[in-house]
Amino acid sequence: MRDNPAVFREEVAERARRCCEYCQIPEDAAFAPHHLDHIVARKHGGKTSLDNLAYSCSLCNRRKSSDLSSVDPSTGQIALLFNPRRDLWQEHFELRGGEIAGLTSSGRATVNLLRLNHPHRVQERRIRLGWVWTRES
Repeated sequence: MRDNPAVFREEVAERARRCCEYCQIPEDAAFAPHHLDHIVARKHGGKTSLDNLAYSCSLCNRRKSSDLSSVDPSTGQIALLFNPRRDLWQEHFELRGGEIAGLTSSGRATVNLLRLNHPHRVQERRIRLGWVWTRES
């Protein structure tokens, strides 16, 4: 029964404050329910356990897929992706005007692979932060 990720769903959601552990979008603001992401995919030997599960929006989960690393666009070097069970978000990322800036090679590789700064995602963050003005403003 514990091999079924659904058993862990509520505990993982609470731990993440019901926000995507990659892009930080709250589940109630997402267009689809958040998923449980195996940080290390089962095909790579990852277990279905609390220390290998992250709460992820559908966009981040789909883009991350089973990847463990990607290219840091600043250096061209391979970097491990951000791991929510091992890494602190604020050490790898910073929110700047609706965009998520990668502060480390891991952060930059994750921002790039997950397309965290796609214009639609940035616009959504700006709206949620109250940073969008109308032409009349």
